[in-house]
Amino acid sequence: MAGAARHDGVAGPTRRGRRAQLHPGAWWLWALGLGTAATRTTNPLLLALLITVSAYVVATRRPDTPWSRSYGAFVKLALAVIVIRLLFAIVLGSPIPGTHTLLTLPEVPLPAWAQGIRLGGAVTAEALTFALYDGLRLATLLICVGAANALANPSRLLKSLPGALYEMGVAVVVALTFAPNLIADVQRLRAARRLRGRPDKGLRGLLQVGLPVLEGALERSVSLAAAMDARGYGRTAEVPPAVRRTTAALTLGGLLGVCAGTYGLLTAEGATYGFPLLLAGLAAALAGLKLGGRRSPRTRYRPDRWDVRAWLVVASGVAVAALLALAAARDPAALHPGVVPLVTPTLPLWPAAAVLLGLLPAFVAPDPKEPS
Repeated sequence: MAGAARHDGVAGPTRRGRRAQLHPGAWWLWALGLGTAATRTTNPLLLALLITVSAYVVATRRPDTPWSRSYGAFVKLALAVIVIRLLFAIVLGSPIPGTHTLLTLPEVPLPAWAQGIRLGGAVTAEALTFALYDGLRLATLLICVGAANALANPSRLLKSLPGALYEMGVAVVVALTFAPNLIADVQRLRAARRLRGRPDKGLRGLLQVGLPVLEGALERSVSLAAAMDARGYGRTAEVPPAVRRTTAALTLGGLLGVCAGTYGLLTAEGATYGFPLLLAGLAAALAGLKLGGRRSPRTRYRPDRWDVRAWLVVASGVAVAALLALAAARDPAALHPGVVPLVTPTLPLWPAAAVLLGLLPAFVAPDPKEPS
């Protein structure tokens, strides 16, 4: 009985801890859904609502991990994108005509071969508004990617990839985790310098922090390489030549089918054959990935499973993207407010309600801060 009690006491929290984790792929699909919705509109009110939805989900479901602290860096990068886009519109001009001149900069004469480009000149309200809408759309897309980077565990995401995509997944995960780890190192070193009474701002502080950060990145790279070598990374299994050729044909043909089917869906002439070709391409590509996994034998310890909550999170992101795409086709004026002439943007009701569906993960996803 005592052994059974100990067994229950250990296994119970472990099961609860496993249930308290959402599949990392669900977070990425949800964020990509919001990012896709952002590409379908230039309405600043809808874009601001998308940013608010992603920020609320991150604030309520972000774990206390190094990669989760990168969300603020993505927000700063998004603000920098907006500022740079506005500066380009001011200095290099804009193809958008306008009648409301805000200021006139000295114009630099350019040679004849640089026709179509100007430096300086009149800056109109219409050009700045168009640049603001365009920059805000790209900034929203970056913030949605930052939300996925802050919510999803990159190592668990790598573990969930098919064997055929393992090498590519390693490269993607390393690229996605480099910035969060770099930001965490900079924050840690700046806090240490402040405790020692040394400057942590300005050019001098940046130069003195840069070398330890690079040293830490090099040490992590060497440790990662040693760990991968010790675990047999890169080991492949022998497969018959016929299987290799079939895998390559299915994967390449499937990807070509996906591209052709997507093009058909985007054009009026290919609407009849686009969807069947897309489905056939997806089936062929998935079969190729399944066969390609034989070359990379791998085992998974406690694999992540898709439960009902993961499907609900994915469904919320897909619903936002689909409904915004439908709204953009039915009422383009509401999702793309005009700039010539200037029109005050309004918040369309049912597209805004569709964006609010993206809040579903804040209520169905497990809270990482709750004790397991």
